[in-house]
Amino acid sequence: MHIKTIDLRVIAFLRRIYLPSARVAVFVVYFWFGLLKLIDLSPATPLAAALTEKTIGLAHFGLAFKILAVYECVVGILFLFPKLTRIVIPLLALHLIIVCSPLLLVPHEAWTKLLTPTLEGQYIIKNVVIAALAIGIAAQTQPLQAKKVRSH
Repeated sequence: MHIKTIDLRVIAFLRRIYLPSARVAVFVVYFWFGLLKLIDLSPATPLAAALTEKTIGLAHFGLAFKILAVYECVVGILFLFPKLTRIVIPLLALHLIIVCSPLLLVPHEAWTKLLTPTLEGQYIIKNVVIAALAIGIAAQTQPLQAKKVRSH
């Protein structure tokens, strides 16, 4: 078999599996991390507590953290359904704004020094990859069809 034929077949295969594998990847990350929060095993708990204390007050941490956990699980599940892409992408964007905010709002938790993230900061920065993956998923969405207007 010729190298160009192999190349074309590999590319065709990757194009076929990209969207389903991207959706499953986002599901796994979101559902897993949300579940860890729900069962009080998340390594992000101290970071989330620091953010909550800085924003809405530590007294609200328990409820806010559970809401975030459920929200993450729901976002993960929604990614498994292609027809819900238009709904889940804005939900993901809102989530990313919230979970990336510690980089600015509680910098002592996210940075050791200029441009040197803590492990928690690295945990946040990995969201750049999730955002890019979500853009790729959204880019594959079929455009809405305009309704045809009948003329009389």
